[in-house]
Amino acid sequence: MEIFKRFTFDAAHQLACNVPAGHRYAGLHGHSFEVEVFVGGEPDPAKGWVVDFAALEAALKPLQETLDHGYLNEIPGLEVPTLEHIAIWIWDRLKPQFPGLARVVVKRGSFGEGCVYSGPRG
Repeated sequence: MEIFKRFTFDAAHQLACNVPAGHRYAGLHGHSFEVEVFVGGEPDPAKGWVVDFAALEAALKPLQETLDHGYLNEIPGLEVPTLEHIAIWIWDRLKPQFPGLARVVVKRGSFGEGCVYSGPRG
């Protein structure tokens, strides 16, 4: 069983270091992002939940505050702020608190694009 919590943020970034000159993502631009964080497990018999949504929300709040209306390239660990790196960045900050973390989904809904990260492979 999985539960999930969603949050959104708006941020600017550029990918000049990994795209050719003239690429549409080379210059400074912004997006509205949507993030879904899934935690799996069996409901606690006494409490009835997989994880306390209040605890998950409290863990997500500082991440959202760091990302929202920021310049992603300046956030340590997001120097190359692709959807993939944003998903990994969020995962790395949540996994210690939530061992049942199952996946992190980062979307640019208006573009119909997204990334699903389920942790390191191997």
